[in-house]
Amino acid sequence: MPINRHVLLIPGSLRAGSTNETVLRTAAAVAPESVTTTYYTGLAGLPHFNPDHDTDPLPEPVVELRAAIEAADALLICTPEYAGTLPGSFKNLLDWTVGGIEISDKPVGWINAAAPGRGQGAEAALGAVLRHTGAALVADACVRVPLDRKDVGPDGLAADPLVRARIGEVLELLAAG
Repeated sequence: MPINRHVLLIPGSLRAGSTNETVLRTAAAVAPESVTTTYYTGLAGLPHFNPDHDTDPLPEPVVELRAAIEAADALLICTPEYAGTLPGSFKNLLDWTVGGIEISDKPVGWINAAAPGRGQGAEAALGAVLRHTGAALVADACVRVPLDRKDVGPDGLAADPLVRARIGEVLELLAAG
């Protein structure tokens, strides 16, 4: 019997119904039986990062973020690019992980859902920050799976079976990592 692995799904977008949210919701829907997923919903509630506040007692939303990361066996991120880099709210989330050890050595992957030719700035920034935190980047689980809004089904999930299969492969790689 396979070991059950827990993957935390972290969106980098605050936009309701974004393609990034669609990718992660699809990941939850196609997860193999041996993988459980949790969708992180606290991005909008995180306080602005201030190193002076990265001490005990931490703000409650930061405690919840770090606990969610600690409880997971791996992380899957899907974030848009904004102005050539990560959106400020998502970079804020990552800044709150630097002072903790929860992400250190944890398998992490990302799916870039941007159209071809876009999103490289976010990928570069995300890779740099994750390496700084000590995350164990799973190279084969850091992929581009372009998703256009027209390819989202009425259930809010990716409709293309090839896209769904690729997202499932990423989850399997993270669970094995």
